[in-house]
Amino acid sequence: MEQKLILVTNDDGITAPGIKALVSEMRLLGEVVVVAPDSPQSGQGHAITINQPIRLNKVEMFSEIEAYECSGTPVDCVKLAKNVILKDRKIDLCVSGINHGSNASINIMYSGTMSAAMEASMEGIDSIGFSLLDFSFKADFSGAKIYARKLVQKVLNDGLKGCKLLNVNIPAVPKEELKGIKVCRQAEGTWKEEFQEGLDPRGQKYYWLTGVFKTNDHQDDNDLFALKNNYVSVVPSGHDLTAHNAIPELKSFERL
Repeated sequence: MEQKLILVTNDDGITAPGIKALVSEMRLLGEVVVVAPDSPQSGQGHAITINQPIRLNKVEMFSEIEAYECSGTPVDCVKLAKNVILKDRKIDLCVSGINHGSNASINIMYSGTMSAAMEASMEGIDSIGFSLLDFSFKADFSGAKIYARKLVQKVLNDGLKGCKLLNVNIPAVPKEELKGIKVCRQAEGTWKEEFQEGLDPRGQKYYWLTGVFKTNDHQDDNDLFALKNNYVSVVPSGHDLTAHNAIPELKSFERL
């Protein structure tokens, strides 16, 4: 039986521990091709490179795995994978991550990890973004690897129904404390942002973005609740930003 073709990417860069953990599981499930940024690209969202050339180099980063590092954004990586590296082949699944840090709630909007997966989903490819709630370079990915493998195997076997993209977040707890999977909605939340002001060595003013995440969404059907209670959150996601419920309320605009 022909192996499934799995595209692996991320936003933390091709040398990040998270992508190494993800590749180690994906190679057990199919043929893996890696296309990832050559440097960290966190917070890039759905940015693409249009004002300079993009470099793409084949690297020997993973034993017996075809891999490329890209000078562009995570979305650039997916576009190049589909249109250049794998242009004559069907990609069965795109997986992005495992991200160092949460992409739950509104964080999906800023995430390069999720934007890479979303780009693939926009091309009709089943896609999953994985994130572990631990920013540490020494994060323990053992629990995340278990659930990444389970979820990918399920999607490869059955496909995705009703969507083409899953946002998966894993609590940063020992694997023995993970309670299972909760399919849920994206929690409402926002960032209360501040800018730290300083002077560089030349006396020029600069600003450094900081902030605190805030939520008033305390219901038990969202990803933040699932994660707080040691469940792996799985949020079916998409790219239609229409506020469908508002259309009837705004019909009066048509009479202006």
